[in-house]
Amino acid sequence: MKTLVLTLLSAAFASPVPVPAEPPADIVFDVLRNGQAFGRHEVRFDEGQDGALLVDIDISLRAGLGPITVFRYEHAAEEVWRDGQLVSLEAETLKDGDRVAVDVERGSDADLADLIPSSYWLGYDPALTRILNTETGAPMPVEIEDLGLETIETASGEIEARHIRMTGTLTVDLWYDAEGRWVGCVFEARGQTIRYVLQDV
Repeated sequence: MKTLVLTLLSAAFASPVPVPAEPPADIVFDVLRNGQAFGRHEVRFDEGQDGALLVDIDISLRAGLGPITVFRYEHAAEEVWRDGQLVSLEAETLKDGDRVAVDVERGSDADLADLIPSSYWLGYDPALTRILNTETGAPMPVEIEDLGLETIETASGEIEARHIRMTGTLTVDLWYDAEGRWVGCVFEARGQTIRYVLQDV
């Protein structure tokens, strides 16, 4: 297993999008690959010590031929936020047969100042030019476009949401409702269309 341990500038790492003061509703997506079941992506929230916001992320994706697995991706992470700042991030990713662990804490590395994670749940200011890649623990250059309001489909029906397009290691289309809740995601990977469908929780 590869392990990356990084520190963050103690006065930075503030999100340009307001961090909820209290744990919001959990976010659960069914993930489809070319319209077929591919797995789940869950973001669950809780309150920690001293009013910290705890964010647990669990992604499990699998493609196979009958009982034979031909692709497997797993990502588990915990973010701890306090007073609008990310205090720590621990993550482990299984991708292409390799496991990578990332342990990020506020500290003294100014190169990682003002970054927010690539976990998508919080939303992004189009002015951002870099975010923290939660798979690698490294800064990732991005371009972010605000494409305006659109109507998207969820398990509960159609809703209006703001469309954000982020281009980094891949291009991801993200949607957020009027309260800023993450409600949709589409991207292309290895020639496949991956689409998230929001579930009732």
